Amino acid sequence: MNKKVPYKKQSVMRSYALLLKIRELAQYLVGKRKTIDFSKPAYAIERQDSDDIRQKIMRISYTDWEKMGFSKGTLHYMKKNAEADKSFTLNAHDKERLKIWEGVK
Repeated sequence: MNKKVPYKKQSVMRSYALLLKIRELAQYLVGKRKTIDFSKPAYAIERQDSDDIRQKIMRISYTDWEKMGFSKGTLHYMKKNAEADKSFTLNAHDKERLKIWEGVK
């Protein structure tokens, strides 16, 4: 929400743009505005949960993961996220460990 997005020829934080759009909607609903712009804001979300990443996580054994200095619990939750059909993110150190593991195997 703190990332800047273009809004009416300005660059504002997403949270502020959302507030402005809500205000516009409220003014439209009470009759203070005749029209309202329902265009979607232009933004891109970088996803970290590609099928490739999910498969890598599922292939890691608990013993390999422990050898790299991580607990079984961390891998357990990463595997749960990889199995689920929803997006997830990885911490920077988890991504780094995945790269290390991939180079070792």
